[in-house]
Parts: sequence; C-alpha cells; structure tokens
Amino acid sequence: MESPVRSLLVSGVTLTDAALERLLPSPDTLPHSIHRAMRHSVFAGGKRLRPILCMEAARMVAHGDLPSGIEDLGAAIEMLHTYSLIHDDLPALDNDDLRRGKPTCHVAFGEAIAILAGDALQTLAFQTIGALRVAPEIAVAILRDISVAVGTGVGFASGIDTGLAPGMIGGQVVDIESEGVRPTAELVETIHRAKTGALITTSIVSGSLYGSSIEPLHADQLRRIRTFGEKAGLAFQIVDDVLDMTQSSEELGKTAGKDAASVKATWPAVHGIEQSRHDAAELIADAFAALEPFGAAAGPLKSLAQYLVERTH
Repeated sequence: MESPVRSLLVSGVTLTDAALERLLPSPDTLPHSIHRAMRHSVFAGGKRLRPILCMEAARMVAHGDLPSGIEDLGAAIEMLHTYSLIHDDLPALDNDDLRRGKPTCHVAFGEAIAILAGDALQTLAFQTIGALRVAPEIAVAILRDISVAVGTGVGFASGIDTGLAPGMIGGQVVDIESEGVRPTAELVETIHRAKTGALITTSIVSGSLYGSSIEPLHADQLRRIRTFGEKAGLAFQIVDDVLDMTQSSEELGKTAGKDAASVKATWPAVHGIEQSRHDAAELIADAFAALEPFGAAAGPLKSLAQYLVERTH
C-alpha cells in the first residue's frame, strides 16, 4: 500500500506538471531554442517539493480543501526554483554539468540561451502570479512575499517587512563571496536561510495566503506558518549538505562533493555530519510545534517536512 506521503508527492507532481505543461510555451513556439531550453530544465524530473509544500499549506488553511487554481501558484514557484538552478549551474557560478540526472541547461543549449531561459522562467513566474484567481489584496501579498524571498533583501530598505531573512539572490551572493573562506556557524546559517530557506518559506507562506481567500488567517497563524517554513527550510538545506558529502552523483542526480571541493560554507563543515543530522531533526521538531494550533489539518504538511529530513537524495 502506498504511504500517505508518497500519495501526496505523486498527486502534487501530477498537479504541478499539468499546470506547467499548460503555462509554458510549447517546444514548437518561436523562438524554439529558448522554449525548449526552459522545458528541458523544468521537466528534467524535479521532485516539486516547493509547489507541493505550497499546495499543502493552502489545504491546511482551507481545512482540507485544495483551493481551486492553487496549482498555478505552485507552478510559478517551480519556475522560480528552476530559474535559480539554471543560473546556479552556470560556469560563472557553480560550473556544474549535471542537474536532476540530466545535462545542465548551459551544457545542452549554451550559456547565452541558458541565461535567457532562466530570465524567461522568472518573468513567466511573475506573470502567472499576477493572473491568479484571488482577490487583488491577496495577489499583492503573495507577489510581495515571493519577490522579497527571491531577491537580495532590498524590500527591507523599502519599508517592506515580510519577516523573511534576506532573499535567495542575496544568499547566493554571500555564498559566492564566501568560497575559500573558513566557514563559521553564523555565516552558514545566513547563507542557508537566504539561498535555500527563503524560497521554501515563501512557498509555504504564499500557499497559506492563497488559502486565506477561503479561510481568513490571523496574524499569529501567519507568524506560526512562517516559523514552520523557516525551520523546515533550514533543515532541508542541512540535509542537502549532508547528502552532498555522503551520496554519489548517481544517487543525488547532481555532482556530489561539489561543496567540499569548492570549500563552500556548509553545515557539516562547521558542525560535522552527526551533529548536522541532529540539528535537522531538532529544527523539524520545532517546526511541528509551530503548527500545533492547526491540529489535524497540519498533518500532511508535517509529513512532508519529515520527508525533507529523511530523504536520501
């Protein structure tokens, strides 16, 4: 019998992929190269964890009902994630040739098209969010939260305080500038919360905001949901660091050992593998505690968070 988490993952992938197929230009749409490059990376076999977290957060807020159209928001988040991977793999950044078990976008299509494919996916993601079938104030809240999460943190200087750490691009910059520098606990946590954790957190928060069109959220509920996302997002990256050191490229679907070879700031580099596993488990326990007021409705989201720290690839 299929486990509940496995069922969630399978159904979430199906919903997300159907939305992506509908939203992305076909491979026969001119100009062919850019659209084929976009689809190459989007449909390279990702687990769709971020859109699934988004959908399950919406379901939790809506007390078990999956809000109509939420798969489009999930698809937009997957576009943003894929754009970040395409750019992260470029020679100027991580210089990787394997992603999700397939050649990276720049290996398959060249650097210029890969850069533009990432740009196009980011643009299409925000077009998709702007067209969501929700009240304008909810759409604006989702756009604001996601844009700060994927940015450099400039939203804070503009007076926008979503409660997030500096965003994904800001984390990428710190990560690049820290290569070859002896990592500290503070540096590693800053990078992880921004580079990876911010997108996971906003996946959960934006899904909850979408669900609030059915069941309004109180400020304390949103704060707890954000805390859950931050804890789960950090745990996810800690486990990713451990897997990079303990699994093969075939098992990971990407080049193993890259972090150590580049002297990257990783959790195991500072705390060791066993302590890293303990820290991830502790973060998930704290994440669970944040969702206690949601009762049984939080069950699927908690199951997914547990999967994040128990996965082997």
